[in-house]
Amino acid sequence: MKIAVASDGRDVSMHFGHCEGFTFFDIEGDEIKSSNFLPNPGHRPGFLPEYLKDKGVDCIISGGMGSSAINLFLRYGIDVITGAEGNVEEVVKKYVDGTLVSTGSACEKHEHEGHCED
Repeated sequence: MKIAVASDGRDVSMHFGHCEGFTFFDIEGDEIKSSNFLPNPGHRPGFLPEYLKDKGVDCIISGGMGSSAINLFLRYGIDVITGAEGNVEEVVKKYVDGTLVSTGSACEKHEHEGHCED
Protein backbone atom coordinates (compact mmCIF):
# COMPACT_ATOMS: atom_id res chain seq x y z
CA MET A 1 0.00 0.00 0.00
CA LYS A 2 1.20 3.51 -0.76
CA ILE A 3 0.04 6.44 1.37
CA ALA A 4 0.64 10.10 0.49
CA VAL A 5 0.44 12.81 3.14
CA ALA A 6 0.07 16.48 2.17
CA SER A 7 3.00 17.89 4.13
CA ASP A 8 4.42 21.16 5.36
CA GLY A 9 7.78 20.19 6.77
CA ARG A 10 7.22 17.16 9.00
CA ASP A 11 3.61 18.07 9.74
CA VAL A 12 0.36 17.35 7.92
CA SER A 13 -0.60 20.35 5.81
CA MET A 14 -3.87 22.00 6.66
CA HIS A 15 -4.47 22.72 2.96
CA PHE A 16 -3.97 19.93 0.43
CA GLY A 17 -3.48 22.00 -2.73
CA HIS A 18 -1.08 24.49 -1.18
CA CYS A 19 1.13 22.06 0.76
CA GLU A 20 4.93 22.18 0.43
CA GLY A 21 4.85 18.65 -0.92
CA PHE A 22 3.85 15.06 -0.33
CA THR A 23 5.46 12.51 1.94
CA PHE A 24 4.99 9.05 0.47
CA PHE A 25 4.98 5.96 2.68
CA ASP A 26 5.25 2.39 1.41
CA ILE A 27 3.40 0.08 3.80
CA GLU A 28 3.67 -3.70 4.04
CA GLY A 29 1.26 -5.29 6.49
CA ASP A 30 1.32 -2.92 9.45
CA GLU A 31 4.87 -1.67 8.90
CA ILE A 32 6.29 1.43 7.23
CA LYS A 33 8.92 0.08 4.81
CA SER A 34 10.07 3.38 3.33
CA SER A 35 9.21 7.03 2.96
CA ASN A 36 10.22 9.87 0.69
CA PHE A 37 9.22 13.48 0.09
CA LEU A 38 8.44 15.12 -3.25
CA PRO A 39 7.75 18.85 -3.62
CA ASN A 40 4.26 19.90 -4.68
CA PRO A 41 4.41 20.01 -8.50
CA GLY A 42 1.82 22.78 -8.67
CA HIS A 43 -1.74 23.65 -7.78
CA ARG A 44 -4.20 23.64 -10.68
CA PRO A 45 -7.69 22.18 -11.08
CA GLY A 46 -7.77 18.40 -11.17
CA PHE A 47 -4.00 17.95 -11.49
CA LEU A 48 -2.93 16.74 -8.04
CA PRO A 49 -5.42 13.85 -7.74
CA GLU A 50 -4.30 12.50 -11.11
CA TYR A 51 -0.62 13.10 -10.25
CA LEU A 52 -0.97 11.10 -7.04
CA LYS A 53 -2.97 8.36 -8.80
CA ASP A 54 -0.12 8.05 -11.31
CA LYS A 55 2.31 7.68 -8.38
CA GLY A 56 0.35 4.60 -7.27
CA VAL A 57 -1.19 6.17 -4.16
CA ASP A 58 -3.89 4.13 -2.39
CA CYS A 59 -4.65 6.71 0.33
CA ILE A 60 -4.25 10.48 0.65
CA ILE A 61 -4.13 12.15 4.06
CA SER A 62 -4.52 15.90 4.58
CA GLY A 63 -5.76 18.45 7.04
CA GLY A 64 -8.17 20.04 4.58
CA MET A 65 -9.20 19.41 1.00
CA GLY A 66 -11.82 20.73 -1.41
CA SER A 67 -14.81 18.66 -2.44
CA SER A 68 -13.74 18.43 -6.10
CA ALA A 69 -10.39 16.89 -5.13
CA ILE A 70 -12.12 14.49 -2.72
CA ASN A 71 -14.53 13.41 -5.46
CA LEU A 72 -11.70 12.87 -7.96
CA PHE A 73 -9.73 10.75 -5.49
CA LEU A 74 -12.80 8.66 -4.72
CA ARG A 75 -13.43 8.19 -8.45
CA TYR A 76 -9.85 6.92 -8.77
CA GLY A 77 -10.45 4.46 -5.92
CA ILE A 78 -8.15 6.33 -3.53
CA ASP A 79 -9.10 6.49 0.15
CA VAL A 80 -9.34 10.10 1.43
CA ILE A 81 -8.63 11.10 5.03
CA THR A 82 -9.27 14.74 5.97
CA GLY A 83 -9.00 16.48 9.31
CA ALA A 84 -5.60 14.95 10.12
CA GLU A 85 -3.01 16.96 12.02
CA GLY A 86 0.41 16.52 13.57
CA ASN A 87 3.58 14.69 12.58
CA VAL A 88 3.21 12.89 9.23
CA GLU A 89 4.80 9.62 10.37
CA GLU A 90 2.69 9.47 13.54
CA VAL A 91 -0.45 10.12 11.48
CA VAL A 92 0.43 7.30 9.08
CA LYS A 93 1.04 4.94 12.02
CA LYS A 94 -2.44 5.80 13.29
CA TYR A 95 -3.91 5.12 9.84
CA VAL A 96 -2.13 1.75 9.63
CA ASP A 97 -3.30 0.67 13.09
CA GLY A 98 -6.87 1.79 12.32
CA THR A 99 -7.12 4.62 14.84
CA LEU A 100 -7.02 7.58 12.40
CA VAL A 101 -10.56 8.68 11.58
CA SER A 102 -11.39 11.05 8.74
CA THR A 103 -13.63 14.00 9.51
CA GLY A 104 -14.99 13.57 5.98
CA SER A 105 -15.36 17.33 5.71
CA ALA A 106 -14.41 19.36 2.66
CA CYS A 107 -13.02 22.89 2.65
CA GLU A 108 -15.67 25.26 1.41
CA LYS A 109 -15.14 28.61 3.11
CA HIS A 110 -11.83 29.77 4.57
CA GLU A 111 -8.81 31.91 3.71
CA HIS A 112 -8.25 29.97 0.46
CA GLU A 113 -11.87 30.22 -0.66
CA GLY A 114 -12.16 29.42 -4.33
CA HIS A 115 -8.89 27.46 -4.33
CA CYS A 116 -9.99 24.27 -2.56
CA GLU A 117 -11.89 22.83 -5.45
CA ASP A 118 -8.86 21.09 -6.89
